[in-house]
Amino acid sequence: MNDRAGIDAARAVLAHAIDERVVPAVVAEVGDEGGVLWREALGSLSFDEGAGPATDDAVFDLASLTKPLATTSVILALSDRSALDLREPVATFFEEWRGADREAATVQDLLEHGSGLPARLVDPPPRSRREFEHEICRLALECPPRAQSIYSDLGFILLGFIAADRGRRPLDAQFGAILPDLGDQILGFDVRRIPRDRIAPTTPMAEDMRRGRRLVGEVHDNYAAALGGHAGHAGLFGTAGGVGAYARMVLRGARGDQSLPAPFSPTILGSAITKSSVPGSSRALGWDTMLPTSSCGTRMSPAAFGHTGFTGTSLWIDPARNRYFVLLTNRVCGDGTLDQIQNVRRAFHDALATI
Repeated sequence: MNDRAGIDAARAVLAHAIDERVVPAVVAEVGDEGGVLWREALGSLSFDEGAGPATDDAVFDLASLTKPLATTSVILALSDRSALDLREPVATFFEEWRGADREAATVQDLLEHGSGLPARLVDPPPRSRREFEHEICRLALECPPRAQSIYSDLGFILLGFIAADRGRRPLDAQFGAILPDLGDQILGFDVRRIPRDRIAPTTPMAEDMRRGRRLVGEVHDNYAAALGGHAGHAGLFGTAGGVGAYARMVLRGARGDQSLPAPFSPTILGSAITKSSVPGSSRALGWDTMLPTSSCGTRMSPAAFGHTGFTGTSLWIDPARNRYFVLLTNRVCGDGTLDQIQNVRRAFHDALATI
């Protein structure tokens, strides 16, 4: 299959997802360390009658892409300048993180989803950082630290707090300081100045106090909303081009470009994308690594790493092939289930295997 055939096949996968109402809007970008090879928008911003078309500069709620792109990058930059140590116990940062079952947990364990924390809180979200700290630090662990990998928003919420404290600035400000030149593309936590007709809307979950209205430029995740619009686990917005520009920096670092600063340098990225030693885990520092059963599909190299977002977003990077793959959708403004978007992602990536 040549490049054109692969792109046509990927486009057909995405068009079918729109026809089946899995997603209303899609923007895809594929590139290498030198630039963009293909970018295209399909669908409309919502399934509402009269909704505007998706354009290739549409802005999406990136959801959990916040974890590797923003929070992990900031934590690694702080580590590089010795503002924190990944081996530091979580108890160093939070007085209420106490108990023999959790004393061993470290910053690295939070990054690798190996702290033992569950995914979310049982009750509705608290209203302040102080209350979040209390609820998370007093929550029973599901297993001892490093016994197994449990994907946890709560661990990354704590990482956002750690980054703000050790960096002495909010997470969003620190992330802005390490961004590459994005040109006219968007990647950030504050999209209030972006025209609303460029932003892909989302629909709140049933348990969200904001249910009953559309969210446009407001973070979909209710925990991030309770923390002022952004947190360590969610809150980042971006265009495909913005995510792609960031992916090119990461790809260059992963392929050995020694000219890059922290946190994109080969040494730092090499550690960030090394698979955890937690039993049975595919996680690295903030990133996930290639499994044939994951959202990357079956045809990426074993060196590939990436992440997904609950709203319907994903980024996968394959340094062995010198490729990155951005897929942005607003599944949570349509009827698509998590299983359906997972199938779309896998088929999309497999279709582009020879690009």
